[in-house]
Amino acid sequence: MYRHLCVPTDGSELSDRAVEQALALAHSLRARVTALRVTTPYHVFAITPEQLMVGVVDYNRVVHDAARRQLDDVSAKAQALGIHCDTLVIEDESPYRAIIAIARERGCDLIAMASHGRRGIDALVLGSETVKVLTHSTMPVLVFRGTA
Repeated sequence: MYRHLCVPTDGSELSDRAVEQALALAHSLRARVTALRVTTPYHVFAITPEQLMVGVVDYNRVVHDAARRQLDDVSAKAQALGIHCDTLVIEDESPYRAIIAIARERGCDLIAMASHGRRGIDALVLGSETVKVLTHSTMPVLVFRGTA
């Protein structure tokens, strides 16, 4: 069965519930976990380079610190269940590509992630990293569904 799960999280409540379910699955399978948080780069038009740099530095610090806290929480939950869990924060323009690449690089055999279940105009406007992972991944993807 599955021996190594890639578990991406975005820090949302739904994602937290999916992480808990993925950890329970990993525990039952005696699998290890790579918990992943993909952050997106800072984009802005600024008047001066100094304004831009302060904004980028603050953004990167705040986002990275929040991601680290989220993954530390995942790691603590995994440890409580006796699951080996590696954590990784990366920045990428395209989270779905990063998720697939990390899962492949780390030798994962299942990606387990949440889907917000958006429909209609929300799905069109907001898009879905989960749908993109499902579309482009060659490895199995387990989706924990939620509602918009």
